[in-house]
Amino acid sequence: VGDLIGEDAAQEEVVVGETPNLAARLQGLAEPGGVLIAPGTRHLLGNLFELVDLGRQTVKGIADPIHVWRVAGESRAEGRFEARQSSGLTPLVGREQELGLLLDRWGQAEDGDGQVVLLSGEPGIGKSRILQTLREQLTDEPHFRLRYFCSPYHVNSALYPVLDQIERGAGFERDDPPNIKLDKLETTLAQGTERVCEAAAMVASLLSIPSGSRYPTQTLSPQRRKTKAQEVFLAQVVGLAAHRPVLALFEDAHWSDPTTLELFDLIIDRVQRLRVLVVMTFRPEFAPPWSRYPHITGLSLNRLSRRQSVTMMERIAGGRALPSEVSEHIVEKADGVPLFVEELTKAVLESGLVVERDEAYVLSGPLPPLAIPTTLQDSLMARLDRRAPVREVAQIASVIGREFSHELLAAITPLSDGELEAALADLGAAELVFRRGVPPNVVYEFKHALVQDAAYASLLRGRRQQLHATVGHALVERFPDTVNGQPEVVARHFAAGGSPEKAIAYWQQASLRAVARSATAEAVAHLKAAIDLLESMPDDDARMALEIKLRLALGGALINAKGLASDEVEAAYVGARDLCQESADSAGLFTALWGLCRVCYGRAQIRRSRELADQVLALARRQQDPTILLEGHHAEWAARFFHGELATAREHFGQGNSLYDSQVHGALGSLYGGHDPGECCLNLGGLTLWLLGFPDQAQDWNRRALSLAEELVDPQTLAHAHCWGMILPQLLGDMMMVKQRADALYAIAEEQAFANYFAEAEIFRGWVLSAQGECARGVELMREGLALREDSGVRYIQPYCRSLMAEGHLGSGQSAEALATFDTALSETQETEEFWFQAELYRGRGELFLTQPD
Repeated sequence: VGDLIGEDAAQEEVVVGETPNLAARLQGLAEPGGVLIAPGTRHLLGNLFELVDLGRQTVKGIADPIHVWRVAGESRAEGRFEARQSSGLTPLVGREQELGLLLDRWGQAEDGDGQVVLLSGEPGIGKSRILQTLREQLTDEPHFRLRYFCSPYHVNSALYPVLDQIERGAGFERDDPPNIKLDKLETTLAQGTERVCEAAAMVASLLSIPSGSRYPTQTLSPQRRKTKAQEVFLAQVVGLAAHRPVLALFEDAHWSDPTTLELFDLIIDRVQRLRVLVVMTFRPEFAPPWSRYPHITGLSLNRLSRRQSVTMMERIAGGRALPSEVSEHIVEKADGVPLFVEELTKAVLESGLVVERDEAYVLSGPLPPLAIPTTLQDSLMARLDRRAPVREVAQIASVIGREFSHELLAAITPLSDGELEAALADLGAAELVFRRGVPPNVVYEFKHALVQDAAYASLLRGRRQQLHATVGHALVERFPDTVNGQPEVVARHFAAGGSPEKAIAYWQQASLRAVARSATAEAVAHLKAAIDLLESMPDDDARMALEIKLRLALGGALINAKGLASDEVEAAYVGARDLCQESADSAGLFTALWGLCRVCYGRAQIRRSRELADQVLALARRQQDPTILLEGHHAEWAARFFHGELATAREHFGQGNSLYDSQVHGALGSLYGGHDPGECCLNLGGLTLWLLGFPDQAQDWNRRALSLAEELVDPQTLAHAHCWGMILPQLLGDMMMVKQRADALYAIAEEQAFANYFAEAEIFRGWVLSAQGECARGVELMREGLALREDSGVRYIQPYCRSLMAEGHLGSGQSAEALATFDTALSETQETEEFWFQAELYRGRGELFLTQPD
C-alpha cells in the first residue's frame, strides 16, 4: 500500500495508524522468510493454517504485550468444520443437554464401557456442528480420533468411508509412488496391529495400490476377502483402543454403502468391551438396525426455539441485535433450523438492508417486500448472485460433488488459474465452501449438502448435462486412479451427461470390482443402474446384446447376494433367456438356461431342471464347441442324478470325463455351476457308480475328485469336493473319513466365509457324533445345519440330510422322532422328484421297524 518513508507517489499511498505500526514491529521479530501474525489475523484464520504459538511479545510503540504466532504452513484439516475451528464457526446454541450426554458417554467409554450414540436429525439441524464441539471439548484428552464421511455419490462404493479415512490418516498425496503409499499405510496400520504386513496387503489391494512382491500372495475367495478386510478394520479399532480411548465419528450414515454398514455391525457389537465411543449421525429416514444393544443411546436433535434462534442471529451478527422486523422474518422463515437461521442472517448482513449504528444494526431504508428470501435455496442463491463472477464456479463444482479437488475443477472450468483462485477464495470467505490440504492436493467441500444442492438446482438441464459429460471425460483422461478405484463415479457422470454407452461400460467395470470384493449388494446396484440406462438407448440389436450381457451378469451377482433359490435370480435369467430367444443369441441362451438349471437344482425342482438340461445339451450339440458340450453334459448329469436316472446319468458322466481337460477347463466354475465340472463329474459320478453297484470304481472316482480339486487351488471347487465327497464314505460307514472331510469343509467355509457350506459341514459333523454315541449333541448339530439350509431356500439333497438326522434319533432311542423324520424326507422326495436317495430312505425306515418289539 505504500512506503512509510518516502516521497511523491510512495508518500501518497502511505498508510498510518496502529495496524501498519504493529505489522512493522512483527516484521522486525520475524526471521527471514517467516510470517508472524497477531490475534486479529489469528482469529480470522481459524485452522486454515498450521501455527506455532510464540506467546506474548513486548514490542516497541505498543503498550501491552502482543500474542504472536508463526505461520508454519497450510492446514491438513480433514473435515468441513475443522478448517474454520475458531473462525466463522456457526455459534452452538441450545445444545447443552445433548453435548452433556455425549460427554457422559465419552466418560463411560474411557472407563472401558464402550458406548454408541445414534445422533439423528433433519438436514441443517446441526449434527456435524455438535460433533465439532465434542471434538473441541476433548482436544486436551489423549485419544485416537477416527472420522468416517459417507457420500451420496458413493452409496454403492464398498467401504468408501473406511478407505477414505485410511487414506486421510496415512496422509496420501496424489503423486505419491506406490512404495511411499505403502510405507505410509504400514506406519498408520502399525498403530493398531502387530500384523502390519498382512493388514497392509489387504488394505493396499482394496485401495488398488500395486505392491509387487512386497507381500505374500493370498488366494482368497471374494467373500473371504471381504470378511478378511472387515477383520482388518475391526482389529484396527480394537488395537487402537488398547493404547488410548478412541472417538469414532461416522457421519451421514444414510449415505453409507452396504459393506460399510456390515462392518459397523461388527464394530458396534465389539465396542461394548472397549474404550471406544462411536457417534453415528444420520437423517430421520435412515433406520439404524442396532437399537437392540444395551450400550446404544438414541439422540434426536430438535429445532431451536424462538429465543435460541434470536440468540444465534445476534452471535452471527457479532453480538449486535438486528432490527425486530428483520429478526421476526428470519425466525418465521428459518423455523428453528440452525442452518437456515445462519444463512438467512448472513444473507441480510450481506444485502445492505441493515447498517451498523451504536453497537446495533438498523435498517438502511424501508424493508421491501420479499427482501428476505423465503427458502434456504433462495437465500443461498441470493448470496451467490451477489458474487456473480464466482457463481459459475460454485455451479460447476456442484456437478462434481459435495467434495471436489482443485485439480479436477481447474480441468473443467474455462477460468484462468488466477481467476479460479480468486473465485474459490471468495466462496471460502463467504463460508460456502471449505478448503483443506496443500497444493497440489487441495480439496474443497461445500459447507452443507443443501448448499451444493442449491447451486446444482440453479443449472439449466442442458448445461448440467454438458458439465457432467465434461467431468466424465476429464476423469478418464487425467485421473486414472479414480477410473480404476471408483469407476462408479465415472459412470454416474457419463449417465447424467447423456452418454449411456460409456456409463454402462463403467457400471460394468464397477460391478466386476465389487464382485471381486464380495460386495454383492453394490455389484447388484451397479448392474441395475446399467440396465436402467438401457431405456435411453436406441432399441436395436446392439442394445439387446448389451442387455443380455447385463442380465446374465446380474443373475450371477444375485446368486451371491440373494442365494441360489431367489426369485430375483430366476427373474434375471428368465429376462436374459427371453431376449436371447428373440435375438437368436445361442451363446447367451446357453448361459441363461444353465443359470435357470442352477436355480432349479437349488430349489430341488427336479422335473423342470431335467427339461432345462435337455435344452442346454441340445444347444451345446448345435454349437459344436467341446467346452460348451462339456457343460451341456454337466447340466444333464446333475439333473439325471437327482431324478434317480442313474444309468442315463452314468452316460453323461462318461461323456464329461472324456471331454474334460483341467488345463483348458479349469476356469469354467466361475461361469457355470460355481465349481469345476471335472471335479463334479468325478464326485457325482462316484456316487452314481456306488448306487449302481460298483463300490471299487466309486471310491476311485471319489479320491480322484478330491485330488483334482486340490490341484486346481480354487476354494469353491475344493469346498464342493469335500461337501459331495462326504456322502460316499458316509454311505460306506467310514466315520473317520466323514469326520476328516467335514472338518476340512468347515475350515474352508470359515476361512473363505462360504455360508452355504457351513450347513453341510455341521450336518455331517453331527452325524459323526451320533455314530460315535453322542446322539443328543449330534442331532442338535444336524438340526442347526438343516435350519440354515431351509433359511437359505436351498432344498436339494434335503431328504438325504434328514435321513442322517433320523439315524441320530434312532441311535438315541427316539423311534417316533426317527419315523417322523424318515416320513418327512420321503414326502419331500415325492414332492420334488429327487429320487436318487429314495431307496435308501425306505431301507432306513425298514430298519427302524425291525428294531420295534411288535
